[in-house]
Amino acid sequence: MGAGAPRQVMEPVLRQLDTSLVGVPAAYIEEEIEEVAAAEQVVTPWEVSAPDGVIDYDKLVDQFGCQRIDAAIVDRIAHLTLCPAHRFLRRGIFFAHRDLNRILDLYEAGEKFYLYTGRGPSSESLHLGHLIPFMFTKYLQDAFKVPLVIQLTDDEKFLWKNLTIAKCKRLARENAKDIIACGFDVERTFIFTDLNYVGGAFYENMLEVAKRVTYNNLRGILGITPEDHIGKDPYFRMTRDVAPKIGFQKPSLIESRFFPALQGESTKMSASDPNSAIYVTDSPKQIKAKVNKYAFSGGQASVELHRKIGANLDVDVPIKYLNFFLEDDDELDYIKKEYKEGSMLTGEVKQRLIAVLSELVARHQRARAQVTEEMVDAFMAVRPLPNMFG
Repeated sequence: MGAGAPRQVMEPVLRQLDTSLVGVPAAYIEEEIEEVAAAEQVVTPWEVSAPDGVIDYDKLVDQFGCQRIDAAIVDRIAHLTLCPAHRFLRRGIFFAHRDLNRILDLYEAGEKFYLYTGRGPSSESLHLGHLIPFMFTKYLQDAFKVPLVIQLTDDEKFLWKNLTIAKCKRLARENAKDIIACGFDVERTFIFTDLNYVGGAFYENMLEVAKRVTYNNLRGILGITPEDHIGKDPYFRMTRDVAPKIGFQKPSLIESRFFPALQGESTKMSASDPNSAIYVTDSPKQIKAKVNKYAFSGGQASVELHRKIGANLDVDVPIKYLNFFLEDDDELDYIKKEYKEGSMLTGEVKQRLIAVLSELVARHQRARAQVTEEMVDAFMAVRPLPNMFG
């Protein structure tokens, strides 16, 4: 697909990994964090920990060499697209970038670019954390009216998880239905799976072999040292370095804040613990039970103490979730103020969150029910990317 794209095309990468950053591969995050162990916070695909349960995003920006998405950029996006800025931008949820201003310069000059995001399909359904990059990408596609490429890395999940190739292929199509349900424009969207688009039977055989070759095997045969990167290269940093050498422009990146598990910001959502997340298949009853029982509260131990000193919003999960999903800025500000001052109790905040999430999930389920196999085939049909402009 990339080979068929115009050489002047750039791609803001909106890939939501199970980390605090969008568009930054796992090894990049892990490598940077290992170099600054003294920072006392860890954000990787496998571990999230921070002092007092609060991630310092300023440190992450400094460590990764990114720039903040400030009010000027948010205003510029709204001005150029004639669309109100998405709440994820207004509230600093997508908070950092690499070369986003170059994308906006191109757009303002009438040049073309396309969007790219992806998902590793390892579960039957998505949770809310998986939805966030697709919700934001949907906004970008609508606002800029540009093509979108979505990559489903079913080959990666075959290597990483205890799954067969056949199951990885099936999960990719099921996940594609959830992605399509977000409302993407089929005329401007290409979804592909690695096993179908990259591979074929020969590639499947390569994966079967690769899954059974260990690091020690490679080290013994090829003389690889611990300093060599295996399988988790800093892909996007490397891509930005190589792209100009082969006649392409560097991709631009947009990065998001971490979406916490119900148990708090220092924990990750996990398919092995269904109570750590809200899934798009959950019923209203399940959503209510999960929020009431598991959503970590910044409220105080007693009503009397809470009325006196108020809630700690920095660690309160219901507030964090409302920050992502409650559209009304004025209502969100009111809830934060009342809760912080102790006028509003934890139960009241959770009740509002339950209503917001129940509506969101029900709406997604209705859209998902309308997605057919034929629709998936239409999104996955190979066609020239330049034809999606216009």
